[in-house]
Amino acid sequence: MLKPVDIELLAPARDADIAIAAIDHGADAVYMGASHHGARADAANTLDDVRRACDYAHQFGARIYATVNTLVYDNELAEVERLVHDLYHIGVDALIVQDMALLRMDLPPIALHASTQCDLRTPDKARFLEALGFSQLVMARELTLDEIADIRRATSMPLEAFVHGALCVSYSGRCAISQVLKGRSANRGECAQLCRLPYDLVDGKGHVLVEGKHLLSLRDMARHDRLEQMMAAGISSFKIEGRLKDIGYVKNVVAYYRRAIDKVIDRQPDRYRRASHGSVQLTFDPAIEKSFNRGFTHYFLDERRPKDGTAMASIDTPKSQGEYLGRALRCNGNTFTIDTRATLANGDGLSYTDSRGQFSGARVNRALGGGTVLLRERADVPRGARIYRTADKAFADLLAKPSATRTIAVDAQLRYTGGLLTLSLVDERGNRVTHTLPCDLQPAAKPQGDRQRAELAKLGGTIYRLNDAQVPGDTFIPASLMSQLRREAIDLLDRAHRITRHVDKRRPEDKAFPCPASTLEPADNVANRLAQAVYRDHGVTSIAPALEAGTPPDASTPLMHTRYCIRRQLGACLQGKNASALPRDLYLKTGTTLLKITCHCSTCEMTLTR
Repeated sequence: MLKPVDIELLAPARDADIAIAAIDHGADAVYMGASHHGARADAANTLDDVRRACDYAHQFGARIYATVNTLVYDNELAEVERLVHDLYHIGVDALIVQDMALLRMDLPPIALHASTQCDLRTPDKARFLEALGFSQLVMARELTLDEIADIRRATSMPLEAFVHGALCVSYSGRCAISQVLKGRSANRGECAQLCRLPYDLVDGKGHVLVEGKHLLSLRDMARHDRLEQMMAAGISSFKIEGRLKDIGYVKNVVAYYRRAIDKVIDRQPDRYRRASHGSVQLTFDPAIEKSFNRGFTHYFLDERRPKDGTAMASIDTPKSQGEYLGRALRCNGNTFTIDTRATLANGDGLSYTDSRGQFSGARVNRALGGGTVLLRERADVPRGARIYRTADKAFADLLAKPSATRTIAVDAQLRYTGGLLTLSLVDERGNRVTHTLPCDLQPAAKPQGDRQRAELAKLGGTIYRLNDAQVPGDTFIPASLMSQLRREAIDLLDRAHRITRHVDKRRPEDKAFPCPASTLEPADNVANRLAQAVYRDHGVTSIAPALEAGTPPDASTPLMHTRYCIRRQLGACLQGKNASALPRDLYLKTGTTLLKITCHCSTCEMTLTR
């Protein structure tokens, strides 16, 4: 029988406190930035903070992955090499990387994961990344289940896929709009978020066809209902996006996906198992719609060419839509009533579309019951408007407090023979220890079993929870002696786990394996001499440097390369029956900037150029 596949829930963390909260709420692994060269410049952490997260996670067999996934310039190579050595020595389990230069640095044997910026969309690319020595491969967000399954058949490496959170409209690693228009490279962790801006859609003569809409701002991904299909296709690591999100977001979303993944594992325990240990107890019921979201989409998981009108974008606003409550029944100044069964509270945030078609928000000053609220200011809420709750005050208050505990189950056997009191412990991680104290004990005058089990269960201040205990109930054992024995045995159990914990190592590189392409363009993101050396070792003969490394953009340089299509979003796909609803030549305009939209119908993709 085949060994069950380890299924990993991978959570984001802006800092060590959020990383620890993610572990407590059920994450099997956490990815977080180091002090520099992470793809979120505002989510950097000191080595001490990363060490603290590692020490906590490792108790549960959970892992910490450091993001070193930006492009590296030649004058930064030595600095990045030193950083990797530091991360290895503090216990980081793997690095998530984009720049191939790391393959030619003098590194410790730390495992490397290929970042989503590596733009993995094909079986050939997967085979190449495996040959380079990567231990885990992050799929492009745009892939369908069938495409994932094709990649699974092409490689033996664990496959990681995003399952929840904000979506980049462009293929990751192939978005140059921020670099070209603002001088801020997304591949250097400085994305200017131009996809979230409002744009006018204009024709070739400058006529405005759609005014002031967020035509590039995608909804958030949510695939909680497709986990089993993704596992069957070959995904073993489920990644939540959000390294800039707050602790409440991470707690709620991680807890939600922990429950959803566990349901699949519980149905198929012969095929799948959790990638870490410990039981999680929550003080709240997780609900993803209560955390920041722009509305949800499966994105391209089900089909390569979605039908016209498939709502992947949130064109009215890039802000959080929140939780749908119901329709507005009536509005009078700053008081209105919602047809809802939800319990509203003072301080809740509400959103709706006003009579001018604008996305608006309001704060509840007082909840009056029966769906009626008094707002802090007058509101223009049309009758029948869809009302959403963007801030749930009661739910946020729950998450602001300690909201989860995670414990390791341990079985105990207490024995007294020949003047020796012995405690043996076995935990769910597979660790076994035995600790003995010499002592002179007497038979008990009355049964001691319940008291002895209660003493062994006093594990507060540790990560352990007593599951079962066998005790000599006919022997009197002083509480102080049991306390000493229990404390010293638990310390041995901690040490046993640290000694026996498995650590992945860097896989060897197959230097004879050819790169799928013999020519690399600027979008392939080669920014230094070591990355060039990697590709040349694998047969690449022509390498154009990345835009960030000096290749000047021109009118043909794609600023975005995306599987998302504006025409399809607006119901005017060139391959559909409503193609004539929009003229063939289309542009996006913001201020004085004009971006040409080109639809590549043979591949069902879109590019933006200047």
